[in-house]
Amino acid sequence: MLPVILALLAATPAHERLSVIANGEKVGSVDATRTGDHVAIHYDVKNNGRGPTMDEAIDLGPDGVPLRWTLDGKATFGGDVHERFARDGGVARWTDAMGAREAPARGTALYIGQSASPWALGLYARALLKAPNATLPALPGGQLHIDRLGPATIRGVRYQAYAISGIDLSPELILLDERQQLFAVLDTGGATVREGHEGDVPALAALATRLTAERYAALQTRFAHRIDAPVRIRNVRVFDPVTGTRGAPVSVVFADGRITGIQPLDAPASPGEASIDGAGGTLMPGLHDMHAHVSLESALLYLAAGVTSVRDMGNDNAFLPDLVHRIAAGEVAGPRITANGFLEGRSPYSARLGIVADSEAAALDAVRWYAARGHWQIKIYNSMNPAWVPGITREAHRLGMTVTGHIPAFTNADAMIGAGYDEVTHINQLMLGWVLEPEEDTRTPLRLTAMKRTATLDLAAPRVRHTIDLMVAGRIAHDPTAVTLELLMGGRDGTPNPAVADYIDHLPIGLQRRRRQAIAPIAGPADAAAYDGAMAKVKQVLKLLHDRGIRLLPGTDDQTGLSVHRELQIYAEAGIPVADVLRLATLAPEQYMGHDQQLGSIARGKLADFILLPGDPTRDLAELHRIAMVVKDGTIYFPSEIYPAFGVKPFAAAPKLTLPPTAAKTAGSGPAHDAMDEYLF
Repeated sequence: MLPVILALLAATPAHERLSVIANGEKVGSVDATRTGDHVAIHYDVKNNGRGPTMDEAIDLGPDGVPLRWTLDGKATFGGDVHERFARDGGVARWTDAMGAREAPARGTALYIGQSASPWALGLYARALLKAPNATLPALPGGQLHIDRLGPATIRGVRYQAYAISGIDLSPELILLDERQQLFAVLDTGGATVREGHEGDVPALAALATRLTAERYAALQTRFAHRIDAPVRIRNVRVFDPVTGTRGAPVSVVFADGRITGIQPLDAPASPGEASIDGAGGTLMPGLHDMHAHVSLESALLYLAAGVTSVRDMGNDNAFLPDLVHRIAAGEVAGPRITANGFLEGRSPYSARLGIVADSEAAALDAVRWYAARGHWQIKIYNSMNPAWVPGITREAHRLGMTVTGHIPAFTNADAMIGAGYDEVTHINQLMLGWVLEPEEDTRTPLRLTAMKRTATLDLAAPRVRHTIDLMVAGRIAHDPTAVTLELLMGGRDGTPNPAVADYIDHLPIGLQRRRRQAIAPIAGPADAAAYDGAMAKVKQVLKLLHDRGIRLLPGTDDQTGLSVHRELQIYAEAGIPVADVLRLATLAPEQYMGHDQQLGSIARGKLADFILLPGDPTRDLAELHRIAMVVKDGTIYFPSEIYPAFGVKPFAAAPKLTLPPTAAKTAGSGPAHDAMDEYLF
């Protein structure tokens, strides 16, 4: 009788339902039904007017690992997904955006679904927990590992927290219940959580922040080197962003967080100095990303990429001040952060970030809230009512802030400049006003897909010239984020995306796969050609803006740090002189934000904030990938130490460091002095 009962129970469908929560609101769901060894999953997310809709079918083997897996649906921006995996005997075969492939499947190997829902993380975890050393080979490459982080009690119920590494740049944090079923996928800004437990998300987000902070505090201890002695970098050529040139070989000395000298190469060292061999390379100011959304994960990646300062264009309003504090205290590594206040209007397409306002009065209250907390600018988003913008900009200006942002739906850049914008962000937001009809809705993925129309745009047309004339007359700045537009429009299934093509082989396998996948929906060759033409037009617009004297603010809207390098390469490909591009990446942002007395160039008395490159970036901007050393506030970081923690293959070896007998080298000791608080907004 018992075998019959067990068989009936195995055939009874078991349901798992998860809610996807962002900024306190439900934006999607995962619905999984298991019948025996078959699992059917429906995954749907719509946040910020976009998100995947996917149906999955999985047949599990006796080991709990997929024998067959199909994924069909739409990707985040509407592209078709038809992914297949099958394991037969000793061979695994799969078809994803990179095409059809196969590999031997000896023993247990986990296929990583390219478009899989969060439910898959529970599947991976259960397999890894049974594996030797909690590690399994992964298909199409690499390996997965699970770390037990310890128990977590949520509303009186005990769960186990785990970190799964090997999929992407950062580990996936999850909670499993006592049956090893997925309870939650953790994120500092929300969670994917079992249906009925949406109220636990604040506690889950706090747990994610704590666990992530502990990880990055440990990495700070490993990677941040503070030397209790003056440091002399011998034999380097200093890049001057004012002249756009490299100087003759010199030695640069810093101590206690500040540059104390730029000395002749033959100047003798004083007793007790540490020495770094610059080997004839280039010392240049730290890079700046003017369009960031910083996380604990991206903060360290920014430093590895030589980005020592960022402007955060919208974040969780509780998380970001805490991160700024942790960086300033030296608990975790990260760039200097200038915070903007994210302000969105309420609609079905709202981005769940910052403050979402239901009325003009609420929007004005939000401006006052951000001003009182020291945010540098207000950033307006797509669902904002255009009629409220004049009042928002007046209040922001009255309180000493400026205003930037997207162009809200059903208006254009001309109208928003007239309403008081000081800056326009994203080059597609600027250009769409030249090709859209007034009734077209840019709260949807149309704000990407409509860029196809710009391929044949005449830049001498009155509509284009009028907008640019307004920008010149009003001294309106522009933050293009061209690299993100290239990433969105340049992706083709099976081909390295041009946004990462220079370094794709350095990336972890999960990210490599995504970067060989189309993001924008491409119906055929005509669509592909239109997107290519649109990207060429973007470069023409960049050159036109630069030639007209409009201030360009290089930003990425990405979190890898490396994308800053590609943003700058795009400007050079547009025809902007390399010396100008490097100035835009270093000194110009600090001048724009009033920090240039301390940052943006290498001079005696300024903060020790610079990067060491083996070669000459004035000849080839690809040299920016090959950063050998980063110094921020006098603390030294070697990217070759940092990158392996993220599954990234390093680009350059660290320089030779020689310590004097009496000097102490410490790690994780934080900024050189407390005065940095005055430069954090």
